[in-house]
Amino acid sequence: MENRIYNFNPGPAMQPLEVLQEAQAEFLNFAKSGMSIIEISHRSKQYEQVHNQAKAEIGRASCRERVSA
Repeated sequence: MENRIYNFNPGPAMQPLEVLQEAQAEFLNFAKSGMSIIEISHRSKQYEQVHNQAKAEIGRASCRERVSA
């Protein structure tokens, strides 16, 4: 992809193109479900897995933050 803008500001940073392409594919067909993550019921097993994984990763990140502080 040409003409990508490099963002050196605080906050969201520029992501590698491969990461964006993977996110794009998963957004349209999450975990080969045939649906976007925003179309999946919040009561489904797929959503529950994403939710639990996000909570676990936030917990790990906050533990690392406490240790490095």
